[in-house]
Amino acid sequence: MGEAELKRILIADGDQELAKSLGGCLNRAGYQVKASISGKEALASLAESNPFDLVITALNLPQTSGMEVLREVKRRDPSIPVVILTGHGSVKHAVEAMKEGAADFLLKPVTVEMMEEMASRMLSPRQQGAKLKSSKQRNIVTDDSRLKKLLDMARAVADSKATVMISGESGTGKELFARYLHENSSRKNASFVAVNCASLPEGLLESELFGHEKGAFTGAVARKPGKFELAEGGTILLDEISEMAVSLQAKLLRVLQESEVDRVGGKKPVPVDVRVVATTNRDLKEHIANGEFREDLYYRLNVIPLQIPPLRERSGDVMLLAEHFLNYYAAQNQKPGLTLGDEAKALLRSHDWPGNVRELQNTMERAVLLSPGDTILPEALMFEGVEPKPMPTSSTTPAQQDQMDLPPSLREAEKVLIDRALNHTEGNRTHAAKILGISVRTLRNKLNEYKAQKGL
Repeated sequence: MGEAELKRILIADGDQELAKSLGGCLNRAGYQVKASISGKEALASLAESNPFDLVITALNLPQTSGMEVLREVKRRDPSIPVVILTGHGSVKHAVEAMKEGAADFLLKPVTVEMMEEMASRMLSPRQQGAKLKSSKQRNIVTDDSRLKKLLDMARAVADSKATVMISGESGTGKELFARYLHENSSRKNASFVAVNCASLPEGLLESELFGHEKGAFTGAVARKPGKFELAEGGTILLDEISEMAVSLQAKLLRVLQESEVDRVGGKKPVPVDVRVVATTNRDLKEHIANGEFREDLYYRLNVIPLQIPPLRERSGDVMLLAEHFLNYYAAQNQKPGLTLGDEAKALLRSHDWPGNVRELQNTMERAVLLSPGDTILPEALMFEGVEPKPMPTSSTTPAQQDQMDLPPSLREAEKVLIDRALNHTEGNRTHAAKILGISVRTLRNKLNEYKAQKGL
C-alpha cells in the first residue's frame, strides 16, 4: 500500500518532544503522521492539498489556539474527527471543544495505549462507514419498507427529549440510527457523544460517564468531565447498555430521573440537558428475568423502541448496499470503474450475512482492495469454500490470467491471500489483518507457521 493510502493524522502540540513521541507511536501503529509544534504550523498543514483523516490538537498552542485549529478543520470538512488534548481538565474548555465539534477529549498525560486505542476507534471501519465521506452522507441506504417506517418514526420523535431504545443484531447499524436521530433534531448543532458500555470495566465506566474530581481515586490528577457533561445540549449514545453493571444502572436511572450527574468524588450534583439513546443486541427482558438488568431502567429507556431487522430479512438491500460500499471504497482507493462480476453478485445474494451490514461493508472493502482487475470475482469476497486464484505477475496477460489453475489446496489458497494482503499493505501486518478480517495475532501465527514449514 502506498503512503498516500495510509490514514493521515495531524498532531499539534507545543511540546516538541511530546508531539514527536505521540507521532512515533502512531507511526508504528501503521498511520502516516505529521507533527506541528504551533497553531500556525498546524493551520499551514491543513491548507495542504492532501487532507488528514484525523486531527489531534492541544488546546494551548503557541501562536494560534487549538480551538482555532478545531474550527478550521470543521470549516474545511465537518466529517474529519478532531481530538483535543489538554492538561487542564476544565469542564468549561471540554464542553466548549465538544460544542465546536470535537469528537473526543483526552487529558494529559496520555499513554501510548490510549493514543493507539483512540486512533483505532476514530478511524475504524465502523466510524468511517457511519460518516461515509462527509456528515451530509449519513443517510441510511435502504429500500426496505420496514426500515423506511422506522426512519419515519425516528424523524417524528427526533425533536422530543424522549429516550430511545434501538435494538437489533450486531452490525445492523444501530449507532447509525442514533446519529440519524441526532442529526434530524434541534440538537444537531450540539455534541453527539457515544459510549460503549462493554468496553470499560465498571469503575472506569462510572468515571467515563459521570466524570470525576481531582483526587477522587489513584491516578485522578485533575478534574475530568464525564460524557454526560460533554454531551450538554446534545445526544449521548449508551451503546450495548445490557453490559452495564447493575450497580451502575441505579446511578444511570437517577440521571434520567433528575437530569443531573454526580461526579466520582464530587460534593454536589451537576445539572445536564442531554437526550439519551441506548442500543442493545441482547434480549433485555431475559436479562431482567435473570436479575441482570433493572426493570425500572428498562421502561425508562424504552419510551421509543426501534427494532432494526437483520440484513438477511432485507434481501432487497444487499445489492443496494454492496454497490454503495463498492463505489465508496473504489473512490477511496483510486480504482474507478471497478464493478461486480455476475458470479460475485450471485454469491452476495445467496449469503445469509450473520454479521449484517457491517459484514457486508467489510466484505466490499476487502474485495476492492484484493481485486487486481476491473471486475470483482468470487474469490475476492473471501467466502468459505471459494478458493482464491494466485496473484498475476506483471508479465501475465489477461487471457493467461483466466486460464490460471486454483491453488492445489486450501492451505495454499490461504497463503496466496495473506501474501496478496501483505503485498498490498507493503508488509504492514495491522492493515493486512484488517483486510483479511482476522486478528493481528492470527496473522502472526500463520506467518510463523509458514516460516517453520519452510525451515523443515
